[in-house]
Amino acid sequence: MYFCNPFKLKRKGIMGMNQRNSGYIGRYNPRKLYPLVDNKLKTKIIARNAKVTTPALLGVISIQAEVQNVESFIKETTGFVIKPAKGSGGKGILVITKIENGRYFKANGEEESLPEIKRHVTDILAGLFSLGGSADVAVVEALIQFDNAFDGFSFEGVPDVRVIVFKGFPVMAMMRLSTAASDGKANLHQGAVGVGLDIATGKALHAVQFDRPIEYHPDTNKELKTLEVPKWERLIYLAASCYEMTGMGYLGTDMVLDRYLGPMLLELNARPGLAIQIANGQGILPRLKLIESLQNTERMDAEARVAFCQKHFSQS
Repeated sequence: MYFCNPFKLKRKGIMGMNQRNSGYIGRYNPRKLYPLVDNKLKTKIIARNAKVTTPALLGVISIQAEVQNVESFIKETTGFVIKPAKGSGGKGILVITKIENGRYFKANGEEESLPEIKRHVTDILAGLFSLGGSADVAVVEALIQFDNAFDGFSFEGVPDVRVIVFKGFPVMAMMRLSTAASDGKANLHQGAVGVGLDIATGKALHAVQFDRPIEYHPDTNKELKTLEVPKWERLIYLAASCYEMTGMGYLGTDMVLDRYLGPMLLELNARPGLAIQIANGQGILPRLKLIESLQNTERMDAEARVAFCQKHFSQS
């Protein structure tokens, strides 16, 4: 275990949790707007209205009497995802990547029976995975067919791109790659790999796992510095446009790249974590301060905000 000098962290522009909570989340995110972000179903609805692409919605289960409907929702699919609308940190997300002869398999090869799937939906409704343990609804989505450009960079699960958007400006980005340790989920706390991305190009900068620098994916041995996100311009534009869509000033946008549908929004986070700074090898505070110093930013559209960040925050 090691400790870092707080003065050194300050010089590097590293933002801590207290400063994030009081100076940015509390200041720029109106409480009345939180349901738009904390509820994945509401997020999907406002995204559809804003013409922001999201994974196809197969069905919604809101009461116990509807649990039997899950079989009809997944009947014609080759894979699907069931998630709690108010879940956080990847909890309660069931991903089925293969259906064969009426049998359901997760990415790691483990089989889930239909009764087990229905039981999982019941647990979601009971609030087992929701924020605060409140009653929830289960959202059934089509499985994302992730882009072939990421072959070997992620183990079993779908990789995603986290972009921190401040006042509509995409200030910092990283890609989260699932591992065996993270059970195929792109969750850094569970052992996923975080790869810092250059805002201008979508190319890899640094990579970490459990907050430690790494050069190769722990399961596939793929060299992480060769990673580059295709269709980056479209992805970063969609992330920036989530500002108008939600009205939230400090936001984490989780984007994915489908091989057929291109970049799409997976979900939003009103309390994005701070590990993105470690993945990028630098602090986010100088970027936030620069945006705060700008005048008349409300006159800038998403395209102009993206261009500003690509000019001032590029590390290539």
